[in-house]
Amino acid sequence: MSSASSVNDALTGYAAGRVTAAELVGVVATEYYRETRNGKRETWKPIMDVVERAHPGVVELTASEKNPGFDVRLTERPFPKRYEADLRRAVESVLQTFAVSRVPFPEQPTPNAGVLKRIVAAIRKIFSA
Repeated sequence: MSSASSVNDALTGYAAGRVTAAELVGVVATEYYRETRNGKRETWKPIMDVVERAHPGVVELTASEKNPGFDVRLTERPFPKRYEADLRRAVESVLQTFAVSRVPFPEQPTPNAGVLKRIVAAIRKIFSA
């Protein structure tokens, strides 16, 4: 399961009431701080704005033993209940941004083998002429 699909599951689970605010914050914060170059970070920004306002210091950066750079470690504190309505609105706005599937980043479909075969056949035809 990709990290984006785990965030998708957490968002839809939170909207449906199956995931707690603390679990959602953990999943979204991990993805937000870990993946900075994939273009998905802006998607989680409304949620992280609420999290950082309500729950400052939700993550801490630690030295990474495996890779150069830093690891993201979540602090273990409960999410303040008075901000849960703001968090729910932020989650709903992210989900409504992607209203058709209600999933911000669906899994990438495998390419159609028929299309790939036609492309290869066309390239062979060009070079064989």
